[in-house]
Amino acid sequence: SVTLPNYTSHLLGAGPEVHGVANNSWTVDKFDLPAVVRDEEGYFPSVFQVLKENVPGIKTAFYYNWKPLSRPYNPKYFDEDFSAGDEEYAMLCDKAMDFIRANRDEQMFMFLYTVHTDSVGHHHSWMSPEYIQSIEEADAEVGRVVAKLKEEGLYEDTHIMFISDHGGVGNGHGGVSVEEMTVPWIIAGKGIKKGFEIEEANNTVNTASTVLRLFGVEQPLCWTGEVPQSIFEE
Repeated sequence: SVTLPNYTSHLLGAGPEVHGVANNSWTVDKFDLPAVVRDEEGYFPSVFQVLKENVPGIKTAFYYNWKPLSRPYNPKYFDEDFSAGDEEYAMLCDKAMDFIRANRDEQMFMFLYTVHTDSVGHHHSWMSPEYIQSIEEADAEVGRVVAKLKEEGLYEDTHIMFISDHGGVGNGHGGVSVEEMTVPWIIAGKGIKKGFEIEEANNTVNTASTVLRLFGVEQPLCWTGEVPQSIFEE
């Protein structure tokens, strides 16, 4: 239940024992465990790389407001890589909407992150009134992005995944309690069942595998993620 290993697992299609990002201090040239596969710059293949190499013309973007979050990904596979201050999550959504508008005629894959709820959890404790309010504030910003997709006529052709890295207990996280280890994994879009709860085993490593499935791209052999097949309409 530590941030960098978990988001890396979402976007690299494998766990820390494979991609090597085992803590928040990981950098491409300083780590305890080497990845099983690395490119010339030292990076394990990410969903951004695989999409760029297999989907002609695709645009990719990475928006975040926790500085270390982009470290595990080779930046040459981002068309836009933008970081804001810890509480500037509205700015991140504005940048995301600008990117959507500018590239509306191309296939796109975007990662949009806010540290807002995590910061409030550390200051006020998980599930406190302040924490619930922070979720509502983040939800409003997600709503603005969804509204922009509809305004641009792109909503029906967009898949949205809503994910997180960890929960919390008291004012922290990092342990293996159910409260810390259980995270939302939500997907919506064309061909995805509505009002359906996944009952099969699921894991953060399955996120990137599912993204590639949506784009019709085969995943690298070094990935361990699988696609939860039950999510699709028959």
